[in-house]
Amino acid sequence: MKSLEVIDSHTGGEPTRLILPGSIALGGDTVADKALRLYDGLGSVLGAICNEPYGSDIIIGAIITESQVADYGLVFFNNVGLLGMCGHGLIGVMESLHWLNPNEKPRLTFETRVGVVTAERDTSGAVTFQNVTASLHASGVPVSLPSGRTIHGDIAWGGNWFFLCSDHGLDLSYRNLPELMSFSSEIRRVLDRDQITGANGDEIDHIELTSSLGQNRGRNFVLCPGFAYDRSPCGTGTSAKLACLAAHGELAEGEIWTQQSITGSEFTGSYQVVEGGAIPTISGRAFVTAKSTLFFDPSDPFHRGIPNAEGLP
Repeated sequence: MKSLEVIDSHTGGEPTRLILPGSIALGGDTVADKALRLYDGLGSVLGAICNEPYGSDIIIGAIITESQVADYGLVFFNNVGLLGMCGHGLIGVMESLHWLNPNEKPRLTFETRVGVVTAERDTSGAVTFQNVTASLHASGVPVSLPSGRTIHGDIAWGGNWFFLCSDHGLDLSYRNLPELMSFSSEIRRVLDRDQITGANGDEIDHIELTSSLGQNRGRNFVLCPGFAYDRSPCGTGTSAKLACLAAHGELAEGEIWTQQSITGSEFTGSYQVVEGGAIPTISGRAFVTAKSTLFFDPSDPFHRGIPNAEGLP
């Protein structure tokens, strides 16, 4: 592959890079199958899209494909591999599809690796999506840090696995970014060391530090799988938070929750109780920032990106 056309957007400050529909043909019946084929066949290309010098480790990539059960199939990935779902990315994809075709249906269904989600863009540009079922897996799990301190957190599913910690004692503000990065990275390493996992032994690859901003409002800091932080409030992280609030009886069904990131951007959300958890509905806004063509010159030693120590070859 020598070139790819992409649309860049950001949702609450967090970038999404959509590979133009039709650029890559994927085999397989389900999106889960297609994603694995994509990863096996084009892993180094995906790493290049989300690594320097073509991009950065904060970029979330997205590929539109065919689906037998939804309007589109949608595969999300970052610089270290495939993602289950991505809320800010879905909002960015909706805005990018509208930018490409203003006559695109305002309400679309997408088959992701972890299930079918629905998204709708209103005339103001705001996107509201209904996620897969979120759930609390374990509550108040103790984690012993190398410093000798023990913290506690909830393990929850929101389309990806999260460890949500509120007893961190840190200021969740942008000026405190170095400490937030260090602390959340330490938690992530300890979870791996102690084999603390989600259901079925699944890796917990997102760390979410939370704090209260008053009634039905909270702030978070989310460390993503590639050890970059989410500039947005994180759609799957907000979904996991809603599942915890529902399970702990701290937010009523249908009540609005506002989740703020350390950049000040916000998502609003609510949930509907279902068997096995809660279905989150989340709203946010994205903006298209660029349309460009990426060229992969085989004579360029970095035409597959600068490898990330945690990432793809």
